[in-house]
Amino acid sequence: MNEPAGGFLGTPIATDLAALDADVAILGVPFGWPYPRPGATAGCADAPAAVRRRAARLARFRDHWDFDIGGPMLPADGGLRLVDAGDVPGDPADGALSSRRTTDAVTAVLERGVVPVCIGGDDSVPIPILRAYAGRAPITVLQVDAHLDFRDEVNGVREGYSSPMRRASEMEHVARIVQVGLRGVGSARASDVEDARAAGNLLVTARELGERGIGWLLAQLPADASIFVSFDTDGLDPSVLPGVSAPAPGGLGYGDASDLVAGIGHRLAGAAFTEYVPALDVNEVSALTISRLIVRLIGSLA
Repeated sequence: MNEPAGGFLGTPIATDLAALDADVAILGVPFGWPYPRPGATAGCADAPAAVRRRAARLARFRDHWDFDIGGPMLPADGGLRLVDAGDVPGDPADGALSSRRTTDAVTAVLERGVVPVCIGGDDSVPIPILRAYAGRAPITVLQVDAHLDFRDEVNGVREGYSSPMRRASEMEHVARIVQVGLRGVGSARASDVEDARAAGNLLVTARELGERGIGWLLAQLPADASIFVSFDTDGLDPSVLPGVSAPAPGGLGYGDASDLVAGIGHRLAGAAFTEYVPALDVNEVSALTISRLIVRLIGSLA
């Protein structure tokens, strides 16, 4: 594993995955499966380092009162054992190699009974991450995304960032997929929407979520489900998180996104935050927003 310059939120660095002793591990996954012309998404490889760098400025506030929570933010002595497991080494030009290494790394984390919270990388990285759950209890995938991501292939690539939910729907250990935040236009065609619905996916547009509320959405997730959160950051309104390669007007606000991830609680099986492009950020507000969402997500376990 590649060791980061500093652990997320000042947490200990533990890159020996076979010896992890924690409840939650932050894991950087910089490299996914590239398209021949990846465009701005190539900049997603810089995201793990950028999020850690911004989160470091929050470290001294871990014991301070957090008004989003109604208590201390994430105290170091709060009972939740959090470590930073570094970055999965990969090759920006070799999707097969990066994918295999990602699955192996997440498998090693899960074998230690640790919940992986991954920082991508583009939105192809959930595919190898989800493969690591094979042979374990069935999981429900909660995807936050402006786009459907249900293409079978694009330019001959079947594991790129337009296909993670299609590939997830083919995995026997994925019991259900809930896709929320959909809006605007992307790579999805009418046939892809039909295929996603035929697969049993629940599709929730950003407008519908605004009308029905986060409480309604959380009620669609079984109380005993094991939930993996696939959070494409363009699912948020670009005024909240501008540093993405494919911004779309509308989307979730910070309050709704925060309440959503905090509502997962003990059901959390893992997570991946993807599609953040630091070069497109404004005053590091995107990195801060991602850091805060990760805090809210893992804090719900405590």
